Amino acid sequence: MSDVLALPIFKQEDSSLPLDDETKHPPFQYVMCAATSPAVKLHDETLTYLNQGQSYEIRMLDNRKMGDVPEITGKLVKSIIRVVFHDRRLQYTEHQQLEGWKWNRPGDRLLDLDIPMSVGIIDTRTNPSQLNAVEFLWDPAKRTSAFIQVHCISTEFTPRKHGGEKGVPFRIQVDTFKQNENGEYTDHLHSASCQIKVFKPKGADRKQKTDREKMEKRAAHEKEKYQPSYDTTVLTECSPWPDTPTAYVNNSPSAAPTFTSPPPSACSVPDSNSSSPNHQGDGIPQASSEQLQPSATIQETQQWLLKNRFSSYARLFSNFLGADLLKLTKEDLVQICGAADGIRLYNALKSRSVRPRLTLYVCREQPAPQGQQPAAGGSDSSSAAPFVYHAIYLEEMVASEVARKLALVFNIPFHQINQVYRQGPTGIHILVSDQMVQNFQDESCFLFSTVKGTLHVYVCLERLES
Repeated sequence: MSDVLALPIFKQEDSSLPLDDETKHPPFQYVMCAATSPAVKLHDETLTYLNQGQSYEIRMLDNRKMGDVPEITGKLVKSIIRVVFHDRRLQYTEHQQLEGWKWNRPGDRLLDLDIPMSVGIIDTRTNPSQLNAVEFLWDPAKRTSAFIQVHCISTEFTPRKHGGEKGVPFRIQVDTFKQNENGEYTDHLHSASCQIKVFKPKGADRKQKTDREKMEKRAAHEKEKYQPSYDTTVLTECSPWPDTPTAYVNNSPSAAPTFTSPPPSACSVPDSNSSSPNHQGDGIPQASSEQLQPSATIQETQQWLLKNRFSSYARLFSNFLGADLLKLTKEDLVQICGAADGIRLYNALKSRSVRPRLTLYVCREQPAPQGQQPAAGGSDSSSAAPFVYHAIYLEEMVASEVARKLALVFNIPFHQINQVYRQGPTGIHILVSDQMVQNFQDESCFLFSTVKGTLHVYVCLERLES
């Protein structure tokens, strides 16, 4: 979105002018049938006002010269139309903004396709998780028009303070893809977008009229600084929307950058049975290989974000190497991701594990000669073989957490553990309760033993004095 966008007025110049050798001729052109505002300065991007819920035509035009992109001749292409934020600050928090809108408008979509009015579109699809996008197939050789309806208005994303706040601008973006060798529509062909503002019904007409009246009152030399209002809006070329699983294909002789996203199958999901987000089942902290390395590639960085539950920011950091992400300060991440996720991402990047509330050391009872017990120091004075202890880290001071961690460490099905006891004075067995766990001394040592019943396992912990 940071790329400088060419103005539509330049696209309306005489096509007979010679093109520079490095100029890439776009294969398609998209024209939205809505007038541009006359109150836009000459060298600024055009701005188009739309009414909420009104159907607007986007003409999908084949702009190829003879011999251009021959591989799509006689074939269908796929286009994805999106309504996205123009403001970079809102792009950083797009996920939260859209979730808030979804909460306030349950069951509604930000963008819809008016299928009865559309012409030449095939296999239209909408994803329930992407309320701001629609996609369809179309034949460049045939007349194609997609009628879109934008249901969100610009002031819905403006903090309400005094009333009459200035609404935020959106963008309408179209990304088009061709089939790859596997028949999937993933090879990027062309992208273009335009800036819009959306008003309540009839509001766009009133705003257009107000802008026109203001321009009529200006002096002639002032009017020269502003663009004329065009009856249609030509979408200008831009970079592909980064969360599309695409590869940028350039058929020109000059080399072009390649944009790829990692396939979903390459990303692993944390195991729901792990003992905690910061410790593995046996209480051992995660290995350093789980940390993001400065040498990580773009794909490895994306995998790390997904594995550590930052999938909503994968698109935002789609071109970041590991070193790029690690250079961001805590303040940078809070500004980009918000306070909660920014701090969480900062801690994850710095590998800051949550300190456990209680640590216990547990050793399984071993067969030994009568009267011989393991020493609290971890070894038997009369034997060279040491007694190995397992560290149990508790983030919750409850008895069920003790049972769950013991089950993971000693490979016992958790559902089979019926009770956990602690051996008390004179050998009595005391039921381990939440209150008892809260009174355990940190780094206490216990001897672990089990008694197997018909269907259940009873666990006994014997305290070893230091």
